[in-house]
Amino acid sequence: MKSLFIFAALIFCLLFFCSWGFHAHTRINYLAVLTLPEGMIRFYKSHIGYLSAHAIDPDKRRYTDPQEGPRHFLDTENYHHCIDSIPRRWEHALEKYGLEHLQQNGILPWHIQKSYLQLVAAFREQNKRRILRISAHLAHYVSDAHVPLHATRNHNGQYTGQTGIHALWESLLPELFDKQFDLITGPAVYVASPLAEAWRIIATSYELADSVLRIEARLSGEFPAYRKYSFTKRKGLLTRNYSPEYAKAYDQRLNGMVERQMRGAVAMTGSLWYSAWVDAGQPMLE
Repeated sequence: MKSLFIFAALIFCLLFFCSWGFHAHTRINYLAVLTLPEGMIRFYKSHIGYLSAHAIDPDKRRYTDPQEGPRHFLDTENYHHCIDSIPRRWEHALEKYGLEHLQQNGILPWHIQKSYLQLVAAFREQNKRRILRISAHLAHYVSDAHVPLHATRNHNGQYTGQTGIHALWESLLPELFDKQFDLITGPAVYVASPLAEAWRIIATSYELADSVLRIEARLSGEFPAYRKYSFTKRKGLLTRNYSPEYAKAYDQRLNGMVERQMRGAVAMTGSLWYSAWVDAGQPMLE
């Protein structure tokens, strides 16, 4: 009975407190495949089910691998409150801060670069199993970088009395409204510097984090608790969650932010897959 309770609790955490949530991650991976060019798209389309199903594997590893957690975020404020002061190259950051500080405060942009290089190597080896696995994992980290709350230490509103905002922004809003989102992007493009691009994405997300928190705080002051929350049964668990009315009002106040960030994640995921293939010499994937 105890083990069953623990399992249920872990599933609950995966659904509500990790990354974009299963729904958004699978959508991003699926749509990223559609951005790929001839020479790639047939292979990726034939494995689109795998890429979607394994979209949250890195989140699952957070409960078994102590090294996994820091790969999903960057607590920007804990790096001297200035993102521009953080060395872009891993070895320079390691020299400046030390490994312990980096592990405590997040390594997301550097891990995007590491995963990208692993994908290039997998393409060169023409190891299809590794190509698919690393593609799914790289997509996850790229998607996380597009979440503003992954770029701040106040990742769940715990310092501002907004506990729960993480799941509201990145799980509930996509689940409720993504059918209204325009997530179709143009074709994948070559990215000359994945590391620089990872830092650009993180910097943008950090700039958005203040709006994510400030807008919700103002909205919360306008809603009585009985309208702000509702109880729903999910996966057999009765949980208190934000009401659809509150979620809709928040999404409207954000003025398309969640949609834009999801679309950006789709475009960048496809572009990094494509760039890794190009850097590997465009090997045959059939």
